[in-house]
Amino acid sequence: MGSLETQVATSQDRDQDLLYLRNKLTDLEDRSRTDNIRLLRIPENEEGTDMQATLPKLTSLDFDPLLEFQRAHRVGPKRSDKSSKPRPIITCLLRHNQTRQILQAARSHGFFQIGQHDIQITADYSKDTNERRKAFLALRPRLHQLEMKYGLFDPERMWVTKNGVFKDFYNPEELRFLLLPFSTSAHGLYQHKPSTGYLRG
Repeated sequence: MGSLETQVATSQDRDQDLLYLRNKLTDLEDRSRTDNIRLLRIPENEEGTDMQATLPKLTSLDFDPLLEFQRAHRVGPKRSDKSSKPRPIITCLLRHNQTRQILQAARSHGFFQIGQHDIQITADYSKDTNERRKAFLALRPRLHQLEMKYGLFDPERMWVTKNGVFKDFYNPEELRFLLLPFSTSAHGLYQHKPSTGYLRG
């Protein structure tokens, strides 16, 4: 029996170590993408033959100095079907402050009008982070139903408030569990004033 307990404890320790390493790798990947942005809905071939020279014009933003991109490319193989959704463009900017300005403008405006097209600009995250963000966003209908305000921060932290009580959540499952049997006591939500979030309810 003692040997079995030891094996179980060893297995649990191993799982914890793997989870720690996975979270660490996700964090490192997200940090490596800090100066990346994704441009969505730009029609194929709209960027011309020199993407890095054309992209500053596509963003419709004025910068001094001008935008400079270290690299830029479409994601995935070219699609033969012209009716397909255009592939996203991932870019890496030379100056971090310009990356932040572009993302802040994108959050304020939602879309950029370029010709006849509405272009969306978003941050670029790792697969794990994107999955957690989607899990948080999937809870929005329930938050609205409960008349709770919320904000999604970069990259994966959501604050929730009701009746002047606030709490930060880093795990969508924790928030999902709280929303199921929600009570007026807010289940221990602690009070503090959050800063401005990315998405607001």
